[in-house]
Amino acid sequence: MFKTTDLLIVEDDESMVKVLEKIAKECRWNFCIARSGTEALEIFNRDVIEVALVDIKLPGFNGLQILEHVKKNRYLTEIILMTGVGTVETAVSAIKMGAYDYLTKPFDDIRQVITLVEKAKERYRLLHKIKELERQNVDQFEFEDIIGRSPKMQEVYRIIEAIAPTNSTVLITGDSGTGKELVATAIHRRSNRKEKPFVVINCAAIPEQLLESELFGHKKGSFTGAVNDKRGLFEEADTGTIFLDEIGEVSLAIQVKLLRVLQEGEVRPIGSNITKKVGVRLLAATNKDLAKLIKEGRFREDLYYRLNVINIILPPLKDRSEDISLLAYYFLKKHSARLKKTVDKISVDVLQTLQNYDWMGNVRELENIIERAAVLANTDTIFAKELPPQILGQSFYVTEDAGPKDLTKFPYQEAKDRALASFNRTYLASLLKQTSGNISIASERAGMDRSNFKKIIRRYNIDIAEFKHALKMKSN
Repeated sequence: MFKTTDLLIVEDDESMVKVLEKIAKECRWNFCIARSGTEALEIFNRDVIEVALVDIKLPGFNGLQILEHVKKNRYLTEIILMTGVGTVETAVSAIKMGAYDYLTKPFDDIRQVITLVEKAKERYRLLHKIKELERQNVDQFEFEDIIGRSPKMQEVYRIIEAIAPTNSTVLITGDSGTGKELVATAIHRRSNRKEKPFVVINCAAIPEQLLESELFGHKKGSFTGAVNDKRGLFEEADTGTIFLDEIGEVSLAIQVKLLRVLQEGEVRPIGSNITKKVGVRLLAATNKDLAKLIKEGRFREDLYYRLNVINIILPPLKDRSEDISLLAYYFLKKHSARLKKTVDKISVDVLQTLQNYDWMGNVRELENIIERAAVLANTDTIFAKELPPQILGQSFYVTEDAGPKDLTKFPYQEAKDRALASFNRTYLASLLKQTSGNISIASERAGMDRSNFKKIIRRYNIDIAEFKHALKMKSN
């Protein structure tokens, strides 16, 4: 069984070993030390290493040979090379071979070391997750069409399994897009009523004057347009389940009638003097704060307590970030099959971007973004250029005529944005041309953090390969 280690320090200078060892201990990294290239290769073949800090000049195998060994054997380990001032060019060449980055010794600031290692660890774990998701059948994490393996979602599944066989009323709360209807469906499917009707109605989508008729029915002639008797949805759902989505949007007048259904188990159609018994299990959902609505006099307190017998709270996507990659691959599989395409991979940069996004629209927004990316992808992998502006940042997008032509025909703010976009694009392209596409050197000259520099390049859809190809053509 392989042992996983956060950090491998490969260094033969004892004073530098002590510095790095102190940093690793303070950061509480699980680490080990190799004092030669030969010893490092033995550890690589024995353990799983997330990140390796490797000196370029080593006895036995040198840093570049270690890097070559790691890449040849397809280890996911991220290599950060350590170099003296005289070997910076060698380190830059190593980045082209696949090294994550390099550090120049002696270190000016140990925070730079810590930041770089932490970012490399994050990238390693994302790559590991990608490989795991590509090998696994993500459907194994499906619970009645709900996807998630995070502790918060596992708790939701546990509650559903416990309450589904009962007749208790359930209030499902959570932000828009968290999957409240999926939870209601799961409860019905696992209940004793699963063979009976399951009726769903979005209370916010129907005007108030029609909602009462939809829910409780009406008699012929009871109002203009009532040309026939109509059964309400509570009658349609008799012996089964009714799910009232957006219950917080219901008027006080209709709330009174809902309370009667819950208390007495009976409905009265509009225009009728006769009540009808119904045996319905009621599930309700809202993204509103009902307690606040009660204080404002817009929701009945007695109805709230009747609804809130059991409360299932769905977490926002940002609070279950470990599920983002899983959901992304699940939706990619779903929409790729529907589109009859063979897009089945997601680049690590895309996953990193998805992890860092706020997800105001939650799971629904994530699915829409993955569907869009699957439509636009022209390879088997989703790249950053397939992501929409709200993910990458609108300010980084440029139009075809974004150059500084005659900007006076635009309003001031738009003219300013276009000029700034043109400058940014030209500046980045010039830097990358000067450095032959080397991100580390270009970001250093720009005075920017390497990862932020890469993010801006992705957002502008600049192809680094073009600059590296130009260097290769020139050298030939």
